[in-house]
Amino acid sequence: MTARVLGVLNVTPDSFSDGGLHDTVEAAVAHGTALAAAGADIVDVGGESTRPGADRVPETEELRRTLPVVRALADRGIAVGIDTMRAPVAEAALAAGAVLVNDVSGGLADPRMAALVAATDAGWVLTHWRGPSATMDDRAVYDDVVAEVRAELLDRVDVAVAAGVRPDRIVLDPGFGFAKRAHHDVALLAGLHTLVATGFPVLAGTSRKRFVGSLTGRSVAVDRDAGTLATVVLAVQQGVWGVRVHAVAPARDAIRVVAAVCAQDAVAGGCGRCVPKVRAW
Repeated sequence: MTARVLGVLNVTPDSFSDGGLHDTVEAAVAHGTALAAAGADIVDVGGESTRPGADRVPETEELRRTLPVVRALADRGIAVGIDTMRAPVAEAALAAGAVLVNDVSGGLADPRMAALVAATDAGWVLTHWRGPSATMDDRAVYDDVVAEVRAELLDRVDVAVAAGVRPDRIVLDPGFGFAKRAHHDVALLAGLHTLVATGFPVLAGTSRKRFVGSLTGRSVAVDRDAGTLATVVLAVQQGVWGVRVHAVAPARDAIRVVAAVCAQDAVAGGCGRCVPKVRAW
């Protein structure tokens, strides 16, 4: 099985890359449908920006933004994820047809999330997180970022499993850009195989992130898709379960090419470049 593609659908006025482009139900549903048609396995709907420095929005506003979109996409047969740190928002979205909770706080922002996921048996992306967006840059201090992110994520897994979440419903995300400087993100990208080696599916959410801009000199987020594709290739070569991207079709093409090369490597006995895939959620 090749890596899965999660298409980013921000129903927000202030997300760092596409804020304001899809902040009506009609525009969001149209874009989500287009993402699915372009090859997204899951359309990931978010109603609260988690860009660096962002403040929280009220729960009622997050629900207002996301629920009609989740329901409309699910009614069209599209697999939908809900990008939220709030258990009540996740619960409502799951009831509306979502199949995956993408929690960028890894369950830390709302301690009720683990019980909800356990009760619903939804998939749960646990992201590495050290604090809210407004202050997360102050927490970007590491001696060994790969080892520390791995250990902190596995701590979150222990909490989730203790709450009754099935291990095979958990996906790990190293949290590119969340309490990370550019050199931390580069180290994590190079070390994704360390997370893959835990046996849990791994999601790489590198799309248009600040570190891609710092490496390419692209200050405008939408100009970072070529750099993002390089990160997709590097992630898939290391055996990640999925990638989360704004530009779905190019990512899908890149994954097909990597899959073909990895298959040829296997026929030839392997060169160590491609890591075998872990179990898929």
